[in-house]
Amino acid sequence: MAISGTGNLHRALSGYRCSRSAMVWSLVGLLLMLQLYSFASRRNVVRGDIQLYVSRHPLVRELEQVEEENIQVPPPKKKKSPHAAKRRRKRSATLIDEFLDENSQIRHVFFPDMKSAIDPVKGVENGSHHYYPGKIWLDTEGNPIQAHGGGMLYDERSNTYYWYGEYKDGPTYRAHKRGAARVDVIGVGCYSSKDLWTWKNQGIVLAAEQTNETHDLHKSNVLERPKVVFNEKTGKYVMWMHIDDANYTKASVGIAISDYPTGPFEYLHSQRPHGFDSRDMTIFKDDDGAVYLIYSSQDNSELHIGPLTSDYLDVQPDMRRILIGQHREAPALFKYQGTYYMITSGCTGWAPNEALAHAAESIMGPWETMGNPCIGGNKMFRLATFFAQSTFVVPLPGIPGSYIFMADRWNPAELRNSRYVWLPLIVGGPPDRPLEYNFGFPPWPRVSIYWHKKWRLPSSWKVSK
Repeated sequence: MAISGTGNLHRALSGYRCSRSAMVWSLVGLLLMLQLYSFASRRNVVRGDIQLYVSRHPLVRELEQVEEENIQVPPPKKKKSPHAAKRRRKRSATLIDEFLDENSQIRHVFFPDMKSAIDPVKGVENGSHHYYPGKIWLDTEGNPIQAHGGGMLYDERSNTYYWYGEYKDGPTYRAHKRGAARVDVIGVGCYSSKDLWTWKNQGIVLAAEQTNETHDLHKSNVLERPKVVFNEKTGKYVMWMHIDDANYTKASVGIAISDYPTGPFEYLHSQRPHGFDSRDMTIFKDDDGAVYLIYSSQDNSELHIGPLTSDYLDVQPDMRRILIGQHREAPALFKYQGTYYMITSGCTGWAPNEALAHAAESIMGPWETMGNPCIGGNKMFRLATFFAQSTFVVPLPGIPGSYIFMADRWNPAELRNSRYVWLPLIVGGPPDRPLEYNFGFPPWPRVSIYWHKKWRLPSSWKVSK
């Protein structure tokens, strides 16, 4: 009897364990089915949203066409340039190697010569208004635009766009043997436009200091990534920028103000925001007028974000560390339907690398990484962000979910000859990968940057008046 009872008990316990296991796996299956259903539902909603605005703006559909590239790496040549030689490894050359080699046989692919420059005067006569990413872009006076690492301000008082950026029209050199390629600080250039295509040179709105070597703006220092916002309460235009020394050890932000978008701007001072080092940075103005500073910190290992004071001249104490340990820089923020988005770059000096898109319900985080937003070209184009680096994202009012992605194609051999890569950025469509550290797909639509050799804004789009 004892043996028989033990056997019955063993079978009962085994049955219980099997039932419990079956219940657990059933629950897991149910959760997975709910997740798939939720994802499919979101995908259908997002697709419906895309169809809605594409039908209203047919050219958006044209911008979403995937355009491929077929660029072959040429056979190796006997003599390489000094810059390329430093990167020589025991492997086959890649397109990035060719991009960095100023003597490359396919140099013209990345940096077309002056013969193919975009001339707005001739373009207006032809009615084209096409963007040609990577080609030389001329202003209305026929000179190459100098607004690198730039940002855009739409001034509602004049219904005008102002493009601010680094004026690099000087010789490229290295401050010391291991130093990065640089151009002496000349100042911040400003260009104005009514259509985001024809740009008038408004001159240097914040000039370098020529004699005082202790001044932040002395020509031997570094001024990068200027961004400007307008403060409705004070009536001032406020500029924030990355300020550094030639060795990148100062790692600060600088602030300047002006009564007019075309300057001149008065430089106030520099600081280390929240007491941390700050290198690549941007500012973002929210719908309620609040402005936030976003900057790479802790030796570029993470990003910090925090609000500015009401006069936009200082940071508030509140700050959040985001994308910790991910080594991201060149942040460019925008907002769509209440969700905050950000494009960032990896940290590889002047060499191009893979962009990533991030999203958050609150600008202070938490931020989730959504993956590489680049579409088209070829695999290397996408992994190198079309051989460019993010700097700003421009909203296009009247075309929901549509933006211009502004990026710089840096030319470390001759920085004044760096190019602009402007491409359509569309928010819409199902995400293509799950969130990091999460089983689920993001509740937000995909961010897509489409490669085009030639493109233009929808003809129905006009500057708001």
